[in-house]
Amino acid sequence: MIPAVPVPFRGRELADDAQQAYATWMAEHQVAGVAVWAHTGRGPHLSRDVRRRVLATWRAALPLSTIVAGATSREMAVDAKAGGANAVLAFPRADDPVGYHELLGRELPVIAFYLYEAAGGVAYDNPTLHAILALPSVIGIKVATLDSVVTFQRIAGLMRDHPDKLLITGEDRFLGYSLTMGARAALIGMGAALTDLQVALMESFRSGDFGKFVRLSGVCDRFASATFVPPMEGYVRRMLWALAADGVIPDDACDDPWGPSLPPAERDAVRSAVREARTPRITPA
Repeated sequence: MIPAVPVPFRGRELADDAQQAYATWMAEHQVAGVAVWAHTGRGPHLSRDVRRRVLATWRAALPLSTIVAGATSREMAVDAKAGGANAVLAFPRADDPVGYHELLGRELPVIAFYLYEAAGGVAYDNPTLHAILALPSVIGIKVATLDSVVTFQRIAGLMRDHPDKLLITGEDRFLGYSLTMGARAALIGMGAALTDLQVALMESFRSGDFGKFVRLSGVCDRFASATFVPPMEGYVRRMLWALAADGVIPDDACDDPWGPSLPPAERDAVRSAVREARTPRITPA
């Protein structure tokens, strides 16, 4: 599990206290690391100074863990390497995608990113994916289709030709199913909150505890149905709301300067979803 972490803001100012509290909290979880500057972390929108501050906080909190940094350019990859990141997540690009991935790979190992088009992604076809995955510097691909099980199945099938590369799920709306289809890791925005439940979901699948796996899949799916809904770009703010509802960050440090405004009723719905997820369900005998 590598949560794609959001950045807490007050207005348009980085909330340093909330950022530090969040990183300290996450360090207590059994995660492989975190992803900064990704779509959830608004990487392309952050100033270079804020990106560096965010990465420095996470590197200090997780000194021995993997940190993946989103990148849209070699300059971002250079900054990621200088800040102690271990790999970059390549934001999709339609123009010369193979050359683009090769360029980023000159700095750090690269995770390719299949992102649904409404979020700024590119519908890479199979030949393009094969060419990207054939690059020695590319270690795997994160797949985030939002709701296209068929596309995920297509890419999972394609990955059989690249057994040395990681299929990484970014599927918030069908996390459990994506594991059954062959995902061996998760780099996921939903993992930014209720992280322990999603780690437990992945561990139950790995260990073969399928009763627990089915139960936790239901918990995570219900949480996703309250947070990954239209307007979809609102999910970043909703994840910050979820962190506040769980007592991780202050209630006033939940602004997302680049996301849509959302009505108070949506925050109430997120609070309810967190409360439900944290309330054990009693199964009748």
